[in-house]
Amino acid sequence: MALDADTFDALIDAVRRFVAERLRPLEAQVENDDAIPADVVAEMREMGLFGLSIAPEYGGLGLSMAEEVRVAMETGRTTPAFRSAFGTNVGIGSQGLVIAGTPEQKAEWLPRIASGEIVTSFALTEPDVGSDSGSVKTRAVRDGDVYRLSGTKRYITNADKADLFTVMARTGDEPGGRGVSAFLVPRDLPGLRVGPPEKKMGQKGAHVCDVHFDDVPVSVANRLGEEGEGFRIAMKVLDRGRLHIAAVCVGVAERLIADTVAYAGERRQFGKPIAEHQLVQAMIADSKTEALAARALVLQTADAKDRGEDVVLESAAAKLFASEMVGRVADRAVQVHGGAGYIADYGIERLYRDVRLFRIYEGTTQIQQVIVARETMKRGG
Repeated sequence: MALDADTFDALIDAVRRFVAERLRPLEAQVENDDAIPADVVAEMREMGLFGLSIAPEYGGLGLSMAEEVRVAMETGRTTPAFRSAFGTNVGIGSQGLVIAGTPEQKAEWLPRIASGEIVTSFALTEPDVGSDSGSVKTRAVRDGDVYRLSGTKRYITNADKADLFTVMARTGDEPGGRGVSAFLVPRDLPGLRVGPPEKKMGQKGAHVCDVHFDDVPVSVANRLGEEGEGFRIAMKVLDRGRLHIAAVCVGVAERLIADTVAYAGERRQFGKPIAEHQLVQAMIADSKTEALAARALVLQTADAKDRGEDVVLESAAAKLFASEMVGRVADRAVQVHGGAGYIADYGIERLYRDVRLFRIYEGTTQIQQVIVARETMKRGG
C-alpha cells in the first residue's frame, strides 16, 4: 500500500524540515551525551516514524518499500543514531512479526510498535555467532505450553530500550538454519537480563547491548511461524533491512557531499577557493557520481520489491555498494576539509566514524559479496 502523492510529498517535506531544523542542531549534544533527548523521541512518535512500514490497520503509515527508502534517505542526512531510535521498529524488530505473525500476535503487538509505545529489538548475533547466523547456540527447549530459552545475544541494537525482542533460538538438532526457530520475547519475562551499553567507535546515542536469557519461559503462542522456520524468517527480515540501510547510506553521503561543497567554496588556498582546484573537484565528482549510482540502485530495487519480484541479489548489492560508497565519500570529505575534517567542531570526523558500521551490521560487505555471487550464479549471470 502506498500513500497518495500529495500526502507522501507532505511527509517527505515534514521529515526534511525535522532533520534540518530539529535534529542537526542537536548532533554535538547527542555525541557528548550518548543519548537521544526524550522530547525528540516523542516528536518522532507523533510524526509516525515508528510505524512507517506497518499497515494502517495496525496504526502505521503502511509505506511501500519505494516510499520507505526515500524517507530513510532523508533521515540519513543527520547523525545515524536519530534514525536508529525508531529504525528497529520499522525494520528488523517488527518485520518478523509482519511476515510470519499470526493475526493474534499482530493485533497484540503491532499497534504499540507503530505508535512507538514499545521499542523492538532483533536478537540474532551471539558471542560466537556473527556472519554464520545459521549456527546460533541459544536454545529453546519445549516444556508443555512454554519454551525454556537460554543463551546470550550480543550487540543487540536498542536492547536497553526494547520492550519486545525477536529472538532466534535453536529448537531442533538439525544442523545450520534448519534447527532455528523465532520467538517474540517480552522484556519483562523472568530470567531475561540486558547488559550495559557497549562503548563504540561511532553512532553515539544508538546503543547496543548483550541480552542474557536464563531459562526464560516463552509461551508457545509467542513462537513466530513453525519450528525450524526462524532462519528463513530472519533472512527475509534482513533482505528488507539491507535495502533500508542502503538508503540511509545514500542520505549520509548526500549530507557529506553538501557539507564538502559548502566548505570547498569558502576555504581559500593559493588565492582562490579550493573548489576551483581540479584535484579537489575530482574528489567531489567521484563522491557525487557514486552517490547517484547508489541512489539509483536503491530506488530501482525498492520498486522491484514492491512489484513482488525476488530482490535478494539486488538488496545485497545495494547494501554492499552503498555502504562501501559512503565510507569512501566520508574519507574524501575529511580530505577536502583537511585539518578541519579531523577536528570535532566540524562534525565531519564524527560522520566518518559513524558510517564505518554500515559495512558491518545487517551482513558484512563480505557476506553481501557471497550473496551477490551465489544469486548471480543461480540466475546464470
